[in-house]
Amino acid sequence: MSKIILTVSCPVRSGVVAAISSYLAEQGCNIHDSSQFSDIENDRFFMRLSFVSEQGVTQETLSAGFAEIAARLDADFAFHDPSEKMKVVIMVSRFGHCLNDLLYRWRIGALPVDVVAVISNHMDYQKVVVNHDLPFHCIKVTKQNKPEAEAAIMRVVEDTGADLIVLARYMQILSDEMCRKMSGRIINIHHSFLPSFKGANPYKQAFERGVKLIGATSHYVTADLDEGPIIEQDTIRVTHAQSADDYVSLGRDVESQVLARAIHAHIHRRVFLNGDKTIVFPASPGEHASERMG
Repeated sequence: MSKIILTVSCPVRSGVVAAISSYLAEQGCNIHDSSQFSDIENDRFFMRLSFVSEQGVTQETLSAGFAEIAARLDADFAFHDPSEKMKVVIMVSRFGHCLNDLLYRWRIGALPVDVVAVISNHMDYQKVVVNHDLPFHCIKVTKQNKPEAEAAIMRVVEDTGADLIVLARYMQILSDEMCRKMSGRIINIHHSFLPSFKGANPYKQAFERGVKLIGATSHYVTADLDEGPIIEQDTIRVTHAQSADDYVSLGRDVESQVLARAIHAHIHRRVFLNGDKTIVFPASPGEHASERMG
């Protein structure tokens, strides 16, 4: 029996769940996990199902047969094989905590992806990457060569067949064209404070203002800087007894955790774009083990 994931998005209407579940039953499929949500305000329904094909029906056959139902429901849909690991390119600059965390999770099997390359605009982490037997590409970025540098980045993405780009503290702004081309396929991580602090030394600014919470936000990248649809967030409490260096250390930890959880949600097809925000369904039972390992 092969496990398959079905994702569906369509206008809100009666009979959607019945139509989908009836079709799968007719094809000899047994649903193991199902999540759904109706956004009444935006008239959009979202559903994710995990099931097994007890009669060995292929994804291609299921997709071809479901097309007629999807047309009737005006639905976008896709069948996914969860055993096929998503190909990922990681990009990093000079802060290596997220990169190191992701490589460790990947190496022990807690992050079930296929890391196909690491790109940086500096040489700082070449040895780390090469020691993991991964291709390392140093692509320098300046004001003068930015279009050429971005074209080189896209060549790596296209040559490796990467499905996802992860900005693991990559400190360069991507062009609007690249953001549009890779829409929904670039995940970023950045600090997020209450209140928010921008510019240099954000943790120092937070310390000087005496904040009580620091945190991180992971989101899809859009042309609007750091304003893409949010996938995952978390905070950690700090006190007056801690130093600015403590803030930095705690911030690195929460950034790494939030980024890893966002990637997990994406690769398991649990994230649906819904305008300027996302629908993120909880993890299926089979996904919890790898996340706990992290």
